[in-house]
Amino acid sequence: MAKRINRASEVRLQEHKEAIKNRLLEASKMNNDEVLLKYHTTMDGLSDTQVEKNVEMYGENIISKNKEDSVFKRLYDAFINPFTVILIVLVGVSFLSDVVLAAPKERDYTTIIIISCMVFISGILRFVQESRSNNAAEKLNEMIETTTKVKRLNEQEKEIPLDEIVVGDIIYFSAGDMIPADMRVLNAKDLFVNQGSLTGESEPVEKFANNKIKGTLTETSNLIFMGSNVVSGSAIGVVLSVGDDTTFGSIVGDVNQKAPETSFEIGINKVSWVLIRFMLVMVPIVFVINGLTKNDWLHALMFAISIAVGLTPEMLPMITTTCLAKGAVAMSKKKVIVKNMNSIQNFGAMDILCTDKTGTITVDKVVLQHNLDVHGNEDDRVLRHAFLNSYYQTGLKNFIDLAIINKSKQKDIDDIVIDRFEKVDEIPFDFNRRRMSVVVSDKTGKTQLITKGAVEEILSVCSFVEYHGDVQPIDENIKDKVLKVVEQLNHEGMRVIAVAQKSNPAVVGAFETKDEKDMVLIGYLAFLDPPKETTKESIRTLVEYGVEVKVLTGDNDMVTKSICRQVGIDVKEVILGSDLDEMSDEEVKKEVKHVDVFAKLSPSQKARLVKLMKDNGNVVGFMGDGINDAPAMNQSDIGISVDTAVDIAKESADIILLEKDLMVLEEGIIEGRKTYGNMIKYIKMTASSNFGNMFSVLVASAFLPFLPMSAVQLIFLNLIYDLSCTAIPWDNVDLEYLKKPRDWNADGIASFMKWIGPTSSIFDITTYILLYFVVCPAVTGGLLFHQISDPNIQLQYIAVFQTGWLIESIWTQTLVIHMIRTPKIPFFQSRASLMVGVFTSISIVVVTVIPYTIIGEMLHLTPLPLLYYGWLLLTIVLYMVLVTIVKKYYIKKHGELL
Repeated sequence: MAKRINRASEVRLQEHKEAIKNRLLEASKMNNDEVLLKYHTTMDGLSDTQVEKNVEMYGENIISKNKEDSVFKRLYDAFINPFTVILIVLVGVSFLSDVVLAAPKERDYTTIIIISCMVFISGILRFVQESRSNNAAEKLNEMIETTTKVKRLNEQEKEIPLDEIVVGDIIYFSAGDMIPADMRVLNAKDLFVNQGSLTGESEPVEKFANNKIKGTLTETSNLIFMGSNVVSGSAIGVVLSVGDDTTFGSIVGDVNQKAPETSFEIGINKVSWVLIRFMLVMVPIVFVINGLTKNDWLHALMFAISIAVGLTPEMLPMITTTCLAKGAVAMSKKKVIVKNMNSIQNFGAMDILCTDKTGTITVDKVVLQHNLDVHGNEDDRVLRHAFLNSYYQTGLKNFIDLAIINKSKQKDIDDIVIDRFEKVDEIPFDFNRRRMSVVVSDKTGKTQLITKGAVEEILSVCSFVEYHGDVQPIDENIKDKVLKVVEQLNHEGMRVIAVAQKSNPAVVGAFETKDEKDMVLIGYLAFLDPPKETTKESIRTLVEYGVEVKVLTGDNDMVTKSICRQVGIDVKEVILGSDLDEMSDEEVKKEVKHVDVFAKLSPSQKARLVKLMKDNGNVVGFMGDGINDAPAMNQSDIGISVDTAVDIAKESADIILLEKDLMVLEEGIIEGRKTYGNMIKYIKMTASSNFGNMFSVLVASAFLPFLPMSAVQLIFLNLIYDLSCTAIPWDNVDLEYLKKPRDWNADGIASFMKWIGPTSSIFDITTYILLYFVVCPAVTGGLLFHQISDPNIQLQYIAVFQTGWLIESIWTQTLVIHMIRTPKIPFFQSRASLMVGVFTSISIVVVTVIPYTIIGEMLHLTPLPLLYYGWLLLTIVLYMVLVTIVKKYYIKKHGELL
């Protein structure tokens, strides 16, 4: 029956998808007026009333790919995990031995109640902490919002969040924008879209207002789809499908797969499996030894299961989640927003930062210093032409365009020029041509094609030059003189672009890139974008923290050298994009090790450099904010952008900076390393402490005539220790530890366990001897256990022994937190945070005092003589001395402690 229902649901879903697809194809065959009529809209946009109707009819623009778990589901996940399952099994075994199989008068519910309380405390603790972490992550994500430009009835064009888009909305988009929904193109100019996320195509495809190409849905030339982004050009479109009804939404629904594991997640899993494999070996051995020596297989089973609890890294998920959430919140206070929690570790591990020059190293306030003719003389005519180009282009207005417009306003050129000219057409910018053109006409009917762009690219389309007042053909002599002027400006740290024009171009129909030819060079524009005052110090600090800074820019090498020299970046050698094309991957991999500056790069060349740096074994971050940076950001280990970046750059990023400054980045790196440091502390502490305790248990099981600690006592000890560890995410981290990139590595866990774990076992075994031969006989009349015949005195003997080892265990386990958290001398050279100090102190006090309470009686604990506490203090002092010595030799052999 259930299968038939599921099958029927699948059929209905498939029919719905087919209907959506047919609706899109139908819209592609209509003319603009028919499409607008069908979706109850106009070129002026939807009315508020129609927006509400369309939301009810077609739904919201939200993809339900990550449905939030309910409270009950999160509670279930908090309580049902390996740790609590083992505890629940112990409850069952205790119920069987202490209630079902026991005589009515001997029935004892104490163990059942205590373990049930532990299950409750552990589950609630995990639920509360993970809920807080998830809430923190949600609040951070709410700080990052991608918008799109929409036209609504009786309103100006405005930016609204993507999830507020509805079917029928009129959307304006240009280079760098994300496509917010499935749409029909109504008007397009040289529109190229990257829809690789849907089709796997590596090259952008051109889209048109009319359907020139018929084929599959994604091949339809006047349809564009959610998940794509605009590479170049501009367009107006009407929304046809939103949310789950989009092509992207249906793919997300079909592909119900988890994202591939990151290196961080793989490392965490490796650690977990090291401890679990160790548990699978130890538990059967302890069970068999205790069963054979004590001849009580039921209690041997309970004890072995308790050992499993002690070795299970049950708090690891909660500790890592808390560390990451705490790190993300701390970073947000320093203007660094984490989109992907697991990227925090990569942030701390980063040893190469690749960055663009503009706005990161420089102030990002580009000023037009000079508008010059080809001889290097100031000429406002060059500025007028440049203004027309910048003002009338409909694509993304970058800092160059804004600087030109601002300078024109200062000189009152803007109003005069706008009154005289009107736009006819444009040829948008793209990163291969590195230029853009507009076509304007004046009131006399004269038409001009005006082009601005990189000097070399403009020269390549110019056949003539305005030279000494005349239009002359460009020869090599003139070209050399032009380039010398440009080179001099570049040496002064200025970025130079060229301006060219052509009057009354003979063009039939729309203008295209092939019409950019036989043009007249009229002059240059020189821009200054000086380095930030903080940049030099930021770069010095990043290098001090083990992060190399490499500049990857599309700008020319002269300007890049000048800026880099001012901020302390080595510019002995600069590799150009043209050089890269001539080099093999192996040659580039050698060069990137010692070259820090790369200029005149295309987007694909930036991505190639990042990939080859990663192939060299580096953890590479890429910081960018433009369309041309998105491929490199996707290729990097950690993509870094700013909240003012274009949509595609923000979508590609793992980290968003609220301030475009390397100093902010430095603070984020430090927080990333702190987060990693505190996680690895817990892992190594737990691994070594558990290994030591279980080794001690193995020895005790072989030689003692009774269990060294009852099952419920072991679980109680484990719970108290875990509670003390919950403060570790808030611990201090030594400054020296933060100076080095921290790449995730689980390989050192086993060796750390073998060195530090047996150190505590030495004192455990010494404590066994003292308890068995000195303390216990002192309490029970001077006899050893095997000499006692009275069962009550035997129970007292066992209670003293188990209490003594419980107290010694919590002291050594808790103090090892302070010993292992730093390679320095704890308490003197390096102090734990207040929270760690308080939690560990409370743990010691609770376990030390509990034998004197009613809970101690329930746990079969008993007060100890003063003789024991004198020995305990001596043991602790010797233990700390020995751990300090072992740490020293471990560091000498392995290089560092954590």
